[in-house]
Amino acid sequence: MIENKPKLVVIGNGMAGISTVEQILKLTTQFEITVFGSEPHPNYNRIMLSYVLEGSKTIDDIVLNDWQWYADNGITLHTGTKVVQIDESHKEVVTEEGIRVPYDKVIIATGSNSFILPIPGSNKQGVIGFRDIADCNQMLEAAKTYKKAAVIGGGLLGLEAAKGLVQLGMDVTVVHLMEDLMERQLDHQAALMLRTELERQGIKFKMQAQTVELLGGERVSGLRFADDTVLDADFVVMAVGIKPNVEVAKNSGIEVNRGIVVNDYMQTSMKDVYSVGECNEHRGVCYGLVAPLFEQGMVLAKHICGVETAAYEGSIVSTKLKISGVDVFSTGEFIDGPEHTVIANKDDWKRTYKKILLKEGVMVGAVLYGDITDSAELQKLIKQKAAMTDELYNTLMGSGCCGGGGAKKAASVEAMADDEIVCGCNGVTKGNIVDAVTNQGLTTVDEIKACTGATRSCGGCKPVVEQILQYVLGDGFKTAAKQGICGCTTLSRDEIVAEIKAKGLQTTKEVMHVLGWSQQEGCSKCRPALNYYLGMIYPDTHEDEKESRFVNERMNANIQKDGTYTVVPRMYGGVTTPEDLKKIADVSLKYDVKVVKVTGGQRLDLIGVKKEDLPKVWEELDMPSGYAYAKSLRTVKTCVGSQFCRFGTQDSMSMGALLERKFERIDYPAKFKMAVNGCPRNCAEACTKDIGIVGNDGGWEIFIGGNGGIKARLADSLCKVKTDEELIEVCGAVIQYYRETGNYLERTSEWVERIGLEQIKAVVVDNVDNRQALVERVEFALKQVEEPWSKMLNDHDSCSKMFHSVEMKG
Repeated sequence: MIENKPKLVVIGNGMAGISTVEQILKLTTQFEITVFGSEPHPNYNRIMLSYVLEGSKTIDDIVLNDWQWYADNGITLHTGTKVVQIDESHKEVVTEEGIRVPYDKVIIATGSNSFILPIPGSNKQGVIGFRDIADCNQMLEAAKTYKKAAVIGGGLLGLEAAKGLVQLGMDVTVVHLMEDLMERQLDHQAALMLRTELERQGIKFKMQAQTVELLGGERVSGLRFADDTVLDADFVVMAVGIKPNVEVAKNSGIEVNRGIVVNDYMQTSMKDVYSVGECNEHRGVCYGLVAPLFEQGMVLAKHICGVETAAYEGSIVSTKLKISGVDVFSTGEFIDGPEHTVIANKDDWKRTYKKILLKEGVMVGAVLYGDITDSAELQKLIKQKAAMTDELYNTLMGSGCCGGGGAKKAASVEAMADDEIVCGCNGVTKGNIVDAVTNQGLTTVDEIKACTGATRSCGGCKPVVEQILQYVLGDGFKTAAKQGICGCTTLSRDEIVAEIKAKGLQTTKEVMHVLGWSQQEGCSKCRPALNYYLGMIYPDTHEDEKESRFVNERMNANIQKDGTYTVVPRMYGGVTTPEDLKKIADVSLKYDVKVVKVTGGQRLDLIGVKKEDLPKVWEELDMPSGYAYAKSLRTVKTCVGSQFCRFGTQDSMSMGALLERKFERIDYPAKFKMAVNGCPRNCAEACTKDIGIVGNDGGWEIFIGGNGGIKARLADSLCKVKTDEELIEVCGAVIQYYRETGNYLERTSEWVERIGLEQIKAVVVDNVDNRQALVERVEFALKQVEEPWSKMLNDHDSCSKMFHSVEMKG
């Protein structure tokens, strides 16, 4: 008979609550744990939302504990469920739906909410905070339609939101009440350098501006300021602060001030009820940064498990900002006054700034801009209330040292005590990391992260973790710590491809087994990459592994946030026929398609198709897929060209259709877009496409590496050709060279910068024999995936005849 375990209920599925649960699981398995989360997601890293917004990470990338983790640890998880009350008399937690769950102990970890300014118009459409995945998704959607955004608040979160929106192509103005950005973390000099750099990256600023009203009808259209000036904006993000989410505590009769009042062991005024994270108030302070929340969680975990622990006495907070290469750090006191001794160094050439503040010779605060290498060391010294010495001064400020930095760092790590915290976010000590390296044979930062949790949250401790690895592994560090395409392997893309060819490996499972993958089944990063590399190497024999594809590719449609799908039929060169339009209309009506949208790629999206209807929709459309979901050729955008335009010198519609028919179907490292213009007026926007083609009186000019998306880039001119045949040949060679050398998910904009335009010219343009070999390989790959609708019109004349037969009505 299994003994009943005491029931622990955690209200909140965020970073503070689940980190506390992780600490509890390290100490004991005595509890039966139930977790309630108001969001429909497993535990994720809220700190990384700005990276999702700018496109460098996906939602999956920022998940800290996936669904399986809860199951593996016997945790009952309720997502999308709001707890409204703790019933002390019955010792039950009550949800909004009336579900009652008994408890022996409760941890409230409800976090905080965005503070929305109480001004007229703040409830209009297009006004949001920036706090969770739902907010992030709203911003991503808004950027597709609206182009002028305002971010109210020049703090950490506001600047990260602003940069993300700029990356999405929006015109963004940060509106800030104060004279300096991040005035709660930075001094005037660092704030000025930060603003200068962010302006260079495309963010606009309106400083010392008080917003008094949001203008517009149902949707916001602008901001009015106290001086009666107006700023136009059709999307507004409020990032003026946060407020603790204390609703459940208030409803339960628990003492609340600004936050839920707790003692030094995170106990609330209600017996057996604790609170941790941004929702609580300790000694009159509410913390909104991540490290204090985990420090509280470690104390709470030990206390609730009956393990002796020191009391929590508050935290010395630190702040890091990293967006597009802007590195900023501050900790402790940062505004100098008469009581301070100031040590400062500003380098305008390298755009770096370092300031350390002392009180009576003791380090009490620091600000770093541009180079934050010493951030972990400074944070430790300030927390220890270390006195400044000549030796420390020389180490920190660079005086009297000619190299030897690595030795200094190694000595610094060697001097650390084993119980010293390295990762404040997850409570990982130097001793934990050393044990993992020496006892479990770990050799990389990713392995340390998976085992101990260090670097998993904000990533600020990564330099120290690397230093500990170097200290423990010695000469073996450089080789051992090499990072591969993901955490499952240390092998790079080129090494994997070479091994596949050399050993004749045929499947992803075979690759993982033979090449020593650390995770037997791989991960969401390496599985699709290996499937692509195998298909590229063996176009005639590789059997596509559908289970390694992303969901959109498996369903031949793009999944939407409501669970329905978007279907996009192919329209070659952006041209269609009345018959095809009628099919689209009939299918849309029959299957209750919510929206039919004209896309930027000159075709139609059928938005809102139910999953079960997808096979019938494709069957009744009887049109080829536009591959809007695939890592392949998406569209070839065209202007009307010489067929109709008085300025057109080349038949861009026919050439666009020919190229689209020719190079669809095969897989590329990432999505791929083309454009063909009939003249240099560039109406089809060749400058922002992976391959852009511009017609002129003498032939065609070919551009490569353009991107109009998150990481915008103008295309580079590759070459000029005189004939259609040469154009098709060069395009085929570029495509195959990209297929053979591109990293998986690497757009051509990044590929061109990595490989180098001159190298691509040398391979594709200058070396005719090499170009012909590339063309032969791409032709061979195309023949392996021939589809019925792709067997039509394989030459330029037939494409021209088709388009001349379409009646064009002005």
